[in-house]
This record gives sequence, C-alpha cells and structure tokens, in this order.
Amino acid sequence: MVEAADLEVDDDIVWMRTITGRVRVDVIYRRIDDDYIDPLVFRPDSQLGVPGLIAAYRAGKVAIVNAPGTGIADDKAIYSYMPEIVKFYAGGEPTLPIVQTWRCREPQSLKYVLDNLSELVVKLVDGSGGYGMLVGPTASKKEIEDFRAALIAEPHRYIAQPTLALSTVPTMVESGVAPRHVDFRPFVLSGAGGVKVIPGGLTRVALREGSLVVNSSQGGGTKDSFVLMDNGDAR
Repeated sequence: MVEAADLEVDDDIVWMRTITGRVRVDVIYRRIDDDYIDPLVFRPDSQLGVPGLIAAYRAGKVAIVNAPGTGIADDKAIYSYMPEIVKFYAGGEPTLPIVQTWRCREPQSLKYVLDNLSELVVKLVDGSGGYGMLVGPTASKKEIEDFRAALIAEPHRYIAQPTLALSTVPTMVESGVAPRHVDFRPFVLSGAGGVKVIPGGLTRVALREGSLVVNSSQGGGTKDSFVLMDNGDAR
C-alpha cells in the first residue's frame, strides 16, 4: 500500500521509492477517484495523484486494475439492470436473483418509495462508505422527512431497496460479547483462465448496536472468515 508521494513516473514507467532504491510497478489498484489520479490529465490541483500515470498507462507500461471510467460499475442504479446485462452478455438467466431495486428517477418507483420510506433503505447512486443513505426502520422522523425532501428535489440521484435482515454473530464490544450484524463480501477474478471465485472474502461487522451499516467509515469493523474444506476442516 502506497501513497502518491511513494510513486514516480520516469520515461512512462512507474517506480516505487523504497529505502533500498526504486522498484518498478507493473500493476496498480487505486483507491482514489478518477479526477485525482493524475494532475497532468485531470485536476491540476490534485495532491493525491501521480503525475504521468496516465501516460504510462496509455503506453502499456503499467496496468491499472480499476482503470479510469470503471467507476460506472459503482453507480448503484447499474445494479438494477444486472438481469438484463447478464442476459445480453451470457445469453441466459442469472443464477442468483438480485435484491429488488427501485430507481427513484422513474415516477412510479418514486411514488412507491415516498409512500414506504420508513420500511426501505434509500441510497445515493454515487454514494460510498455508507454515506448518503437512509435505513428507514432505524431512522428518526426528521431523517425520514429530510430524505423525502431530497428525493422530491433530485429523484434521479437515489435508488431504494428493501431492508434486508442481516445475520448476526457474537462480537466482542465494550460491554462484553453481544450480537452484531455482519455481511460477507466475496471476490471474483476474471482473466485469461476464466472466472474464479476466491475461497474466502471480507466479513464486515456493524459494531454499533442495532446498526445495519457495516462500512468502516461508519464505525464498522471486520471479522475473520473461515472457509470449510472438503474434509470439514477450516482454514
């Protein structure tokens, strides 16, 4: 894990500075937005990016796993189209159903969401980190009314989904061991050898009592994930 100051571009090659000298970088997985990754191409005032990174990328000297533009996949409205996307590219029905999703920019969906705000989870389509969302069943009346006003003003910015009953696991908190909600994020790799689901993943836990928001930016944490092997052992 590095910061922009740890990297430099020389003759379209990306290098990482270390205490023993420079080390060439072949692959980057970035954690900052498109606009900030290279001040020579995007925002010139960015202190987070690496000057020359896009030139190195265009020259084929470095691979960016989540290349510029792939952020469209983070748009939560895209999720609602997944059944159609699967049918188009795979030619068949999805194996797993998606969570029912209402696109608030559509008048009928907006009406349903406004009528059922106290029962739904409402999210910004470009939100992340658990920000800009409403969990209806645990929200105050003021929070619900604030979201109602936001939806009416800019419905295209929101989607809504049913409130899911997340599993709970015993978790060590200040008061002792108590149940806390968790979710599990698997990782899938796609390459020349096909698609592979990695054995394991990220288990996220909502450390605040009653919370369904597991994001670390909202006070969430992580727990060990155990994978059962064919012989019943765990690893």
